[in-house]
Amino acid sequence: MLETASINTEQFFTNALDKLDIDESRKNLLESIALFIVKELKNKKKVNLNYICTHNSRRSQLAQVWSCYATHYFKLTKIESFSGGTAVTSFFRNTVKTLQKVGFNFQILEFSHQNPEYLISYANCTNPIIGFSKLYDDDHNKTPYIAITTCSNADEDCPFIPDAIQRFHLPFNDPKNFDNSIYQSQKYLETNNQIAGEIHYIFKKISELL
Repeated sequence: MLETASINTEQFFTNALDKLDIDESRKNLLESIALFIVKELKNKKKVNLNYICTHNSRRSQLAQVWSCYATHYFKLTKIESFSGGTAVTSFFRNTVKTLQKVGFNFQILEFSHQNPEYLISYANCTNPIIGFSKLYDDDHNKTPYIAITTCSNADEDCPFIPDAIQRFHLPFNDPKNFDNSIYQSQKYLETNNQIAGEIHYIFKKISELL
């Protein structure tokens, strides 16, 4: 089980990369994403990333938050990150909890029983993240963007994404499978850790190539 005592956001982000255990094909995929982002930055000077998962409640939200954090960490001001789904649900409470455990602060921006809107910040944050469940083509998500699907269903359900200049499939295990079990907190933290590590890997490569 991952320990969170005394771990702040920067420590967690750094440790996630140090502990990252992925095979060569996954590394090649992460590097392909980084290379394409660098190419777009050099050509267009600005890039939007849209992490897409079916319900925009767990994995895509984690990816957006860590992607936003990575732009702060590496001082990559020309990258903006968003997320969306093929259906609207909510920024799931267990997803919020696992991010709070590693130093993210959540403030209710707009209250809703079904789908509250959060303002998410962290230490030395200069640009808070707005988080809520929405469709991938919601007006909040800037276009055009690089689409990164984080679950198999989203990849299968979106055969065509009109505003995507490129599309990558980067699936993660769904912690939802462990909801209401004794492993719930542990599995959400494991997914949080993997996504943080892989986002760190991508953005470190971007930083090195620019």
